[in-house]
Amino acid sequence: MKISILVFGSHNFLATLPDQILDATDFNIEVIMDINQAVSRIQITPPDVILVQASLDGSMQLCNWLKSQTQLSWIYCILVEDNPQLLAARTKHSWDWELDKTATALRQGADAYIWHLPETIRESNFAGMRASRCLLLAQLMVGVRKAQKYRDLLRTNDLLSTIALADTLTDMNNRRALEWELPRQIKKARTHNTPLSLIILDVDYFKQVNDTYGHLVGDRLLQLLCSRLRHNLRFQDTAFRYGGEEFVVVLANTNSEETLVVADRLNRIVGEEPFTINSKLTINITISLGAACLQSEDDDKGFTLLNRADQYLLQAKAAGRNQVIGRDYLPSVSHLHAIPS
Repeated sequence: MKISILVFGSHNFLATLPDQILDATDFNIEVIMDINQAVSRIQITPPDVILVQASLDGSMQLCNWLKSQTQLSWIYCILVEDNPQLLAARTKHSWDWELDKTATALRQGADAYIWHLPETIRESNFAGMRASRCLLLAQLMVGVRKAQKYRDLLRTNDLLSTIALADTLTDMNNRRALEWELPRQIKKARTHNTPLSLIILDVDYFKQVNDTYGHLVGDRLLQLLCSRLRHNLRFQDTAFRYGGEEFVVVLANTNSEETLVVADRLNRIVGEEPFTINSKLTINITISLGAACLQSEDDDKGFTLLNRADQYLLQAKAAGRNQVIGRDYLPSVSHLHAIPS
């Protein structure tokens, strides 16, 4: 991916920059002269590096604003001093004067402060022009390295987040992922006034599988079960391994009748076909399911919604297993039962 550079300056200023910066094969460059447009652009699509023309109105204001944005602190801001009067006065003052100017620029938000020689001085000071260009390119490379490290960090964080939210045995989302996703789904459902439902399912008599065939067979059975569940869920359904042989399915934008259909299908696709562990072993299992629909009195984290579905799951097991129970639903399909209000 190319490094993106936002130039807060004029096109005439852009033309004075080193050719290496203008090379389109290495950088994507955008030029903006209005500070409000620049701020909007940075907020929407943050660049990797910002080159600020010091003589342009709003230049220090932009540096100050950027410094105050903690979430954008990784953007490298280079303030390029092109004011002819200051550049001319630079030769008449001591190093203390120049260092004071640099310190002021850095305090006001710039990561680097570069003196940029104008055309009139460059013609008589080729060495100074070359040094100025080299310093600007060096600071740009510092910004590029910082941007690349930030991107690497983002990729690492994305990978760690994926690992942290995935169940290692089944590759499903884990309980931690559910604790993050369910409140988000509840907020979305209430904001848009759409239904939200939840199913908790548990493998019937799973302990007998482990006791009879061993835990490795039990693990393989759970993997096959999860694969079958994934292939029979709709695109808006999200499945989680809640713990052991217990799973949760969150059904976004799904009303009571639709949840009944989903639950019945899951119950059917698990119980109707045995699971092939290997060439010599197949195992028949069934599941029990508890289903609940989001109510106005439910809390924002989903604790009461989960608890209600879990209580219905216990009711389904107590009633003989291999069925769905949910007080919010009517027994319109086979194998489903409703708890009386």
